[in-house]
Amino acid sequence: MSHMPELKSVALPEDAVEVGRIADAWGIKGWFKVIAYSADPEALFTAKQWFLLPAEKGAKNFAGTVLLPIQQVRPHSDTIVATSPSVPDRNAAEALRGARIFVAREHFPKTDDGEYYWVDLMGLRVVNREGVDLGVVKDLLATGPQTTLVMGYEEGGKERERMIPFVDAYIDHVDLPGKTITADWQPDY
Repeated sequence: MSHMPELKSVALPEDAVEVGRIADAWGIKGWFKVIAYSADPEALFTAKQWFLLPAEKGAKNFAGTVLLPIQQVRPHSDTIVATSPSVPDRNAAEALRGARIFVAREHFPKTDDGEYYWVDLMGLRVVNREGVDLGVVKDLLATGPQTTLVMGYEEGGKERERMIPFVDAYIDHVDLPGKTITADWQPDY
């Protein structure tokens, strides 16, 4: 029988972003392993509180959204381990297994000029310098040192995909408020 820690039920913030999930208990003192969805999971390390949603499949030990105060997060070999004052022992940590971790966007570290979080690029419309619509960002691929935008667009009634490397050579401007990316790219590349 798992002992669910006493966690406060809260509303998931509008700007919450799913950043990972709790994999399992780690050790006996209430630490737990975390699987990060991003290769650069800075928000996991900087946010002082995580919002948890129950696992999509498997045992659901809680319902709705709960707030998990975070005490410490650190890399450990190829994974991340964390501890919370609300999770006193291994049983409590096991009860969180599979929980989805969300961090409020406002708790993300500030980005430098020209740096963007993937989550901010999703759904943006990409147009070229001539104003031709190239599609909407539906995915990003990390290929070695560079990121590639994957856009969905329609052609002849069919859903198609187009890829553009997200590098200065091709990307002129990202307008987050305007939800557009301007690229130096032709539809027939």
